[in-house]
Formats: sequence, C-alpha cells, structure tokens
Amino acid sequence: MSEYKMPNREQNSNKGTFGKVLNFAGSKNYIGAAYLSTISPLKAGAGFVALASEKEIIRAVSSLLPEAVYLSSKEGLKNIKNFSVVLIGCGLGNSDKLFLNVIKKLQKETTPAVIDADGLNILSRHNIKLPQNSIITPHPLEASRLLGVSLGEILENLEGSAKKLSEKFNCVAVLKTHRTIICYKDKIFINQHGCSALAKAGSGDVLAGIIAGLLAQKTDLFEAAKLGVYLHSRAGEIASEDMTEYSVLASELPKYLPKAIAEII
Repeated sequence: MSEYKMPNREQNSNKGTFGKVLNFAGSKNYIGAAYLSTISPLKAGAGFVALASEKEIIRAVSSLLPEAVYLSSKEGLKNIKNFSVVLIGCGLGNSDKLFLNVIKKLQKETTPAVIDADGLNILSRHNIKLPQNSIITPHPLEASRLLGVSLGEILENLEGSAKKLSEKFNCVAVLKTHRTIICYKDKIFINQHGCSALAKAGSGDVLAGIIAGLLAQKTDLFEAAKLGVYLHSRAGEIASEDMTEYSVLASELPKYLPKAIAEII
C-alpha cells in the first residue's frame, strides 16, 4: 500500500468543492512560468485557478489555457479572501511592491500560501514575517540568500539548512535537490524519487503549482508538500521512460501527472 494518498474526490461536488487557487505569476521575460504554474494546480485536481498578472502575460497564457480565469494583479489583490490558496513568485520578476502587498494581505487571513522562485528572492531582500500556513520552495541558491550564508554551506548540510529555513520563516520548507527535503518543525521527509529530467527551467513552477493544487483540496500543509514533491518527481520519471531524461520539458510534466496520480489511487 502506498504511503501517499490523494485527497478524496466527492462525486456530489462542484468546482468550489475542490478549492480555488489564486496565482500571482509572470513578467515580461517569464511568460512560461505563469503558464506552467497555472496549469499544474488544475492537473493536480484543484477546481478553479485564476492567474493574476499583466495584460500581455494574460494574453499569451489564456491562448494556451482556456480553463483558467484571468485577473489583473490589482484585482487579484482585492479578491484574496475569495480563494482557498495563494501561489506567488513564479516568474514574478522584481515585483517587490506586489509581493509585499500580497504577503501583508495574507497576514490578516488564514489562507495557505505557496512562495516560489522570484517570490523567494524578494523575500530575501526584506525583513518581513510570512503569514501562517506558508510553504516555501527554494533551490539551494535561493536558500543561501534566504539564510544569508554561502551556497557551499547549504550544500554541506542540506537537512540542517531545510530545518533552519523552516525555523526562520515558521513554515514548511521544501529544499529542492536531487533528493528534495521537506521540513516543518520536528517533521522531516526526504523524497526518494526523481531524475535529471527535472533539472530544467520551469520544473519548479510545475512543482509549486502541484502543491498549491493539493492545498486547495484541503490537504494538510506538510502532506501537500510531501505529496506534491513525490508526484512531480514521479511524473518526471514516467516521462523519461518515453522521452529519456535528456528530452523531457517542464511543459510535459503536467501531461504525465495523471499517470503518477493513477499509481496511488
């Protein structure tokens, strides 16, 4: 029997039953990040996903993903209370003001937040307390910025670094490496799946979206991180069987996510 369990799927349901994700993502040079982090929560089972971004980002992503809803960043900020989960940071660029405004708004709510990529870089530049129920998903270089230490120090003690991240920001820390480490307080989990196919631009955006999609379905914070990392890494393994580890693209991971899910339901 698998140690991983997908959220229950009630038949007497509607899109609201499976949660709503609000994704603040994308900027001029990172249109793909907005797409990848918006499609992934839907493929993970969330009932409703809205991308809050700039007009040109919305124009590009909406042509690829008609199933999402699209808002301006200002509209997204006003409507945070109407969502189950907030995802912020994928391809966000140097949008410090937007990020800080979102975090400030979330501090007054109980809405879970997933913070990735540029959101982590912005976080490292500001002395700000994260809202309760937060998950951060740094790779080692982002972790070094967040902790104010060298990359070498992170790599020398990955488990210790994950624990320090969790303690410093009072959150679930997902330290992305070959064997990704998830830490929260006294809980620690080391993922045993994955392959070099995941070492490509955009892969982290997919992971952040998967975790957000699981949170939207009322999965526990630590379990959502643990399950999301597993599904992401397993999707990479399955995709590699078809395309080799050389040729898998981040945009193909959501297509293989259903096969990873099917193995554990």
